[in-house]
Amino acid sequence: MSDDPHFRGSGKTCNPFDKPSVAEDEAALERETLIDFPTEFPIKIMGPATDAFVEDIRRAVDGVVPGLPESAWSRRESGKGNFVGLTVTFTATSRKQIDDVYRAITAHPDVKMCL
Repeated sequence: MSDDPHFRGSGKTCNPFDKPSVAEDEAALERETLIDFPTEFPIKIMGPATDAFVEDIRRAVDGVVPGLPESAWSRRESGKGNFVGLTVTFTATSRKQIDDVYRAITAHPDVKMCL
């Protein structure tokens, strides 16, 4: 500790390899976002045009944002019908919630794109 009477540090050393806790990390992310919450947030997903894929994605989103109405979803088939574009729009309450939705969607092995 310093002998300087003006030094008011905690006495802890600064280790550049110390990682912030999960709570500190999430709080920092919330401060860094340019989005004002709550906000309507669309996410676009592209994958194979199968009923199983669409249901898997709906279940994944429902695990994070339960109870979305049918009107929150739109679907568009590709020209040849091999792929489907899904858009889900929900009221996002935090950056963490958006990140959790993205993680849930992109965990599916057949997702080709998620924006």
